[in-house]
Amino acid sequence: MTTWKDRRILDLLEIDLPIIQAPMAGANGAEMVIAVSQAGGLGSLPCAQLSPEQVREAARQIREETAAPFNLNVFCHAAPAPEDPAVKARLAEWRRHLTPYYEEAGLPADTPVPLSGRAPFDDAWCRVVEEIRPAVVSFHFGLPAPDLLARVKATGAKILSSATTVAEARWLEAKGVDAIIAMGAEAGGHRASFLQMDMSRQVGTFALVPQIVDAVSVPVIAAGGISDGRGVAAALVLGASAVQVGTAYLLTREATISDAHRAALMSATDDGTQITNIFTGRPARGINNRAMRELGPLSDLAPDFPLAGGALAPLKASATLNGTVEFSNLWAGQSAALAKPTDAAALTRSLAAEALARLR
Repeated sequence: MTTWKDRRILDLLEIDLPIIQAPMAGANGAEMVIAVSQAGGLGSLPCAQLSPEQVREAARQIREETAAPFNLNVFCHAAPAPEDPAVKARLAEWRRHLTPYYEEAGLPADTPVPLSGRAPFDDAWCRVVEEIRPAVVSFHFGLPAPDLLARVKATGAKILSSATTVAEARWLEAKGVDAIIAMGAEAGGHRASFLQMDMSRQVGTFALVPQIVDAVSVPVIAAGGISDGRGVAAALVLGASAVQVGTAYLLTREATISDAHRAALMSATDDGTQITNIFTGRPARGINNRAMRELGPLSDLAPDFPLAGGALAPLKASATLNGTVEFSNLWAGQSAALAKPTDAAALTRSLAAEALARLR
């Protein structure tokens, strides 16, 4: 496949196909990265829920199987301090708000609540990147401090980050990213928003992509609502140099989601997802369930990211034992109904082949 007219992402990232597998924390690991990268796309390893040692081990596995480039993805949020009195008070109020659900599930009032966490990018994580030296590092929720970003760049890694508005895209370009992921409102998982968090103003992918393309000089990667070759072709026509696909990969053999999550995806509808903050404290799109309907989907009571998930964890575990996912985060985008069971390599190749056929 050598007929791609816009080769900027292909040449920048040294990949054969303009297909980037979205990093999906908790939903993919090294196996999916290997399959996508071997197929000619860019496999991505989500690091936010992993320890440094787990990331090192995953990178070792990837490099044992392929010499192709891969991406390490990290979060750039400001983590709240659990010992802060204001944070403690908000956590306690959230727990009280969930009391009726604990009682319904037969959970004791003193049920231990785990501390929910996502690791923000800091000096320790920067040292991991400097050790592994991946070809690509992608950031979510903006960018790290300038000194940390300079250290990542010094490893030779290409820098990607996501924008949900033109203003965010311009900000990222000014900070020196190599390419921008234009993340539309259709996308599953956590919104990448970092300059403004008004979910009522989120822009759809196919309105956002051409406007970001016109606003910046670096290559643009389209993300959100793309699950087949038609979506890939449409994004490229609108000026994107590549696409990032997440939800379609959730139904591949290599995805590490639960059987219940797979079943929910298999019965997903076009209007079956919503943006919610109740599971982590930050807006993210997932398949609608009881928790989202009754507690949100957006709640001012939810503690700041990533602490909201702690008090929900016992409810999730209890519901899972009873065979339901009413308190689980079922991240998925609006194109979930287009996803089909397959394997990650086959999906990567078919997305590219179908797009080329449409473009021809």
